[in-house]
Amino acid sequence: MRYIDIRTAGSGNAGATNVLRVVGKTPALITLIVDILKGVLVAAVIAPVTYPYLETLLQKDFYFGSMTFLVIAGHIWPVFLKFKGGKGVATSLGVLLGLTLSINSLWLILFLSLATWVTVFIFTRIVSLASVLSALSLPLYTFIFSRSLNLLFVSMLLSVFTLIRHKPNIQRLLQGKEKRFSTRKAATG
Repeated sequence: MRYIDIRTAGSGNAGATNVLRVVGKTPALITLIVDILKGVLVAAVIAPVTYPYLETLLQKDFYFGSMTFLVIAGHIWPVFLKFKGGKGVATSLGVLLGLTLSINSLWLILFLSLATWVTVFIFTRIVSLASVLSALSLPLYTFIFSRSLNLLFVSMLLSVFTLIRHKPNIQRLLQGKEKRFSTRKAATG
């Protein structure tokens, strides 16, 4: 197997969509799972296990919010990849999945955001548009279905990260130049 630096191929993004377009289905699925698991691991395991050692210093919501920020920022700007990582969508999904274990109202919010992503993708076949609209819907659904200001802050943070990382995609969308998802190239994996 040949070595490909995914950051120099295709869109240059280290996320699952670019891996799918450049390398194929299996590596893309592995990338997607690992990116989601990063977020789940921090939100559902590392933060809950380490918090008791810090609870005299930090409020729980602040600590979990900080951990959320750090895992996604680490995914987007990884030190070991010269600060050139993915867009954070799958890791954000993982964080939200991990947080559902301790925040019951998050299941509905997560479901609605995922439904937004799937619906937009089915109708447009544009991954970036689905990601951007899903990210924008997250704080809206959180505001409607949760009374937690901390959860609203986290959802806004996730949304802002997604919008920042999708700035070139948003520009191409506005110009009508963003690529639609096609399985023709990806069928080789």
